[in-house]
Amino acid sequence: MQRRTITVSGIVQGVGFRPFVYSLASQLKLVGFVQNRSGQVSIEAEGSLTALDHFTEQLRSKAPALARIDRLSSHSIPVRHENHFQILASETTLAADVFVSPDMAMCADCRRELFDPADRRYRYPFLNCTQCGPRLTIIHRAPYDRVNTTMAAFEMCAACRAEYENPMDRRFHAQPIACPACGPRLQLLDEIAVPIESADPLASFVAEIKQGKIGALKGIGGYHLVCLANDDAVVNRLRQRKHRQQKPFAIMVRDCTQAAKWCRIDAAEQQRLLSPQRPIVCLRKRNEAVGISDAIAPGNAFLGVMLPYSPLHELLLDCVGDDPLVMTSGNRSDEPIAYQDADAAERLRGIADRFLVHDRPIRVRCDDSVTRVIAGRESPIRRSRGAAPMPITLPFHCPQPVLAVGGQRKNVFALATGTHAFLSHHIGDLDDLSALDSFQRDIGLYEQLFGITPRVLVHDLHPDYASTSYAIQRAKRESLLAFAIQHHHSHLASCMAEHGIESDVIGVVFDGSGFGGDEAVWGGEFLIGGYRSFKRAAHLRPVRLPGGDKATKEPWRVALSYLTMASCDAEGWRSGIDQAIGPNAVRIVQQMIDRGFNSPWTSSAGRLFDAVAAITGVRQTVHFEGQAAMELETLALQSDCAQTYALNMTDPVDTRPLIRGVVADCKNKVDTTLIARRFHNTLAAITVQTCIQLAKSASIDRIVLSGGVFMNTLLATLISEQLEAKGLNVFTHQRVPANDGGIALGQLAIAAHALQSGNIALKSR
Repeated sequence: MQRRTITVSGIVQGVGFRPFVYSLASQLKLVGFVQNRSGQVSIEAEGSLTALDHFTEQLRSKAPALARIDRLSSHSIPVRHENHFQILASETTLAADVFVSPDMAMCADCRRELFDPADRRYRYPFLNCTQCGPRLTIIHRAPYDRVNTTMAAFEMCAACRAEYENPMDRRFHAQPIACPACGPRLQLLDEIAVPIESADPLASFVAEIKQGKIGALKGIGGYHLVCLANDDAVVNRLRQRKHRQQKPFAIMVRDCTQAAKWCRIDAAEQQRLLSPQRPIVCLRKRNEAVGISDAIAPGNAFLGVMLPYSPLHELLLDCVGDDPLVMTSGNRSDEPIAYQDADAAERLRGIADRFLVHDRPIRVRCDDSVTRVIAGRESPIRRSRGAAPMPITLPFHCPQPVLAVGGQRKNVFALATGTHAFLSHHIGDLDDLSALDSFQRDIGLYEQLFGITPRVLVHDLHPDYASTSYAIQRAKRESLLAFAIQHHHSHLASCMAEHGIESDVIGVVFDGSGFGGDEAVWGGEFLIGGYRSFKRAAHLRPVRLPGGDKATKEPWRVALSYLTMASCDAEGWRSGIDQAIGPNAVRIVQQMIDRGFNSPWTSSAGRLFDAVAAITGVRQTVHFEGQAAMELETLALQSDCAQTYALNMTDPVDTRPLIRGVVADCKNKVDTTLIARRFHNTLAAITVQTCIQLAKSASIDRIVLSGGVFMNTLLATLISEQLEAKGLNVFTHQRVPANDGGIALGQLAIAAHALQSGNIALKSR
């Protein structure tokens, strides 16, 4: 007989790990105990050497699906000759390395119960177990116990209490446990959020949806707006009411077979659709797709598709049948998603014809995660429900607790201590006051959840970001150190950190904008460096950005700037713009470019996409960020042309031959799909040749691709394949977004490296 003490760290609390240990120990006839202790699971197990070895091996290999073991250590201790194995009460002391599981999609066991007429939870919309259901969205504070969640108001019935207290039950200590006798309930409301009496609120809601009405559905992390996705009239009505003219809607379908009717799905994409995270997956539309309104994703080659992830969604799709549903965020235009009942009733009034709500409060607003697969690898677009707040391991130890506040757009903040980086759910654009309120409130929640009180704050170099102001003001108020990190350096470090790269790399960082070190707007950058520092080794040739941010919404302005730089008359295009915009307005913008008035220099690759989209007539104004680039990609994907425009490999990288080639093709009335493809091919060729030159001169074979432009599937694939064919190692984002939703990780990594190496003296600002 031997006895071992075993300590397991990672995501091992709130995921059914202790019942798993208890069951495994019982099977192997071991005695001892298991206990949650200071963010870890502590085990003492006693039995034969063979049984103990088998026990330790299966702790890793057979752990619950939601668990993630980061460290497992054990050593022998004196035998105690006990006669049973038990689960001890958790210690309540908080410490670092306390992990909170994300919200997870309904598991297979719960789904079987949901549709089993003999089960007491038959068709109950809020069933869950330790392997699924809400987590982050219902928690008020740590530790993750029912009393600290929004389920505290629901007293367990005797049957639920028995399951909750039974170590052999899969609902042992499942904090959101509920049933029809004691849990949350649905309610139907009319268009002004007044209750409607209904024996079956879900059936009544579905009946309205099938008649062409728009519904507001309270989900796990907020409200969705729901309607039939095959009805042009109702989809367009939703766009009008929501003030979302052209930005794509996501749809929800019953299963992968249904999704395959409208989209091409490969094995990697199907795996993401069916994963416990259940993100929205951007799938390539079928050319012959029928039964989906063209108004769902106009001018876009991709369709955002998700499968049901909650019992309520499963029941909804079961009632609707084979009809696909629009499942889009419950808000107007670009506001944050509504998640509090009173706010939803106010903000969604005039949009929704019916509300299907429930009485389980949502504590943390959490949008759906969005992802896509590029060249067989996942490329996250928005990391939120199902992923946050799962930690990412830093490639080195962070000696001081750090808060990285992220950027202004697609904000995500992050906390670090030790080797763990805890990235928040998607907060949104901090221009919106409610998003800014959530940013500040949720920082406090995360600090309490993980027991991290930051001593260092890191922020973007841009002085006008709300996140920058927050960091500077808090640092001054609490006598903390705050320091700025250049935007594209954060992108570079973000991709390095998620891959555990420690040595210098060549970074291609293409995005819309970022505050440069020379007061220009960067965004088409070739960097060499790492966490400690970087060198701007090359960049796209800068042009004037007339009107600053206004030019990001009116691509014709950027097109005029590129045409001026390339000395192209483009008379036909210019006359068309004069008619569409007005000759006076165009003349004023031309003067701004010529004089440099309110026209900062920019090297942005995102603006290059805008310019080409405008010159080719694809789009002169945009309704949402990235629209022109998306539509240009959609056209390019319709051609398999391998041709490029002329290249002039200089420093800065000369884009004038490319613009002249586009203008010549337009004059010759070349098909726009061919022009779009040649543009993508040319930008890829420019990028590849620049990287090859830098790799030779710097003796570095590691290339990282980051920035929002690499959301472009075609460009990312072309560049990756061509660089890899030259023997270079290419790293793309697979765990955090390439866009600004990933820069907080880079900020953290740079700060941690600086603190570890002693480059930063901790002092009050």
